[in-house]
Amino acid sequence: MMGDEEIKNLTEVIHSGHLFRYGGKFVVGFEQEFAKRYGMKHAVASTSGTAALHVAMGALRTNPGDEVIVSPITDMGGIIPVLFQGAIPIFADLEPDMYCMQPESIAENITDRTAAIIVVHLLGQTADMDPILEIARSKGIKVIEDCAQAYLTEYHGQLAGTVGDFGCFSLQQSKHMTAGDGGITITNDDDLAANARLFADKGWPRGGEARDYVFLGANYRMNELTGAVACAQLGRVETSVANRRAAAANLTARINTIEGVNPPAERPNCKHSFWQYPITIGEDVLGCSPKDFSEAVRAEGIPCGVGYIGRPIYMTQMIYERSAYGTSHCPWTCHLASREVEYHEQDCPNTLEILRRIILIYWNENYRDREVEDIGDALDKVATHFRGKR
Repeated sequence: MMGDEEIKNLTEVIHSGHLFRYGGKFVVGFEQEFAKRYGMKHAVASTSGTAALHVAMGALRTNPGDEVIVSPITDMGGIIPVLFQGAIPIFADLEPDMYCMQPESIAENITDRTAAIIVVHLLGQTADMDPILEIARSKGIKVIEDCAQAYLTEYHGQLAGTVGDFGCFSLQQSKHMTAGDGGITITNDDDLAANARLFADKGWPRGGEARDYVFLGANYRMNELTGAVACAQLGRVETSVANRRAAAANLTARINTIEGVNPPAERPNCKHSFWQYPITIGEDVLGCSPKDFSEAVRAEGIPCGVGYIGRPIYMTQMIYERSAYGTSHCPWTCHLASREVEYHEQDCPNTLEILRRIILIYWNENYRDREVEDIGDALDKVATHFRGKR
């Protein structure tokens, strides 16, 4: 949702003639208000959700050859920060019904080189953070929460992004709040926050008679135009999430009356924020595949798709062939690594099954009762059709 507040803020920036974050008011205002909304001490704005994760990774000051446990269902933006820090992504399998990282699989993949875990709260569902944190804390491993799809998602009364060492958010166009692109990283750790600010500004502490750069960083500074939109959007995010939840509750109630169609599982005592609305089908009941069902629903005019990213992220060419840096196979074969890591399709069997059967109904905060009713009618019609063919 966009409106007059975004236009007002952008107009103010243009009239000021000051688009750079330093000396402006909107980026720093966004950081302060976002941190306050999440009850955190520090927030660092950046240029994208990928940048937000990279800021967290950079702040940890990991060593080349270190390992980072990641999700096999994620955007490449969740893997890029690991590789740019010379670390090696290690993939933990997912919970079959919640689609988030399985604590047991995380534990199985920890080695003495594991430096961090990047936990993805997928589709607006929270990961099971208590056992993940117990595993991490026992090994001295840092936890980064990828909340790109999980604004105001709650885990046992805590907001996703406030449970681990870092919370990272995206402002890309499709998210619960957007500035077209942009990101923000939050933490309560003073030292990590200081590193994060440095990393996002080329490792430059600013100040002093001569420039100094204390460690390798990137230029991820958010500009005032993006900050102006982000400030306005922050005032809308609670309404956006509330609308998504209300529409999702209505659709879930309708789906519960449709034989052979399953609404999304929701973790007990937690709150989903529904970046998308995932369903599955009872293939034995309907006698069709998820692909056939999805195609039939699309034919009814309902935007949806089967399989989300189609295959585990570790089977994409760059990762599977380990071709991040020319023909070197670094960091996987770097002499600083403790072992050689390769990837195979069957590494995460739960993930393969999730991608085979998950159907995503595209979701946003603008759905009203009529749109939800249309979606429910289409699902009912298609399910009735396939049941009748058995």
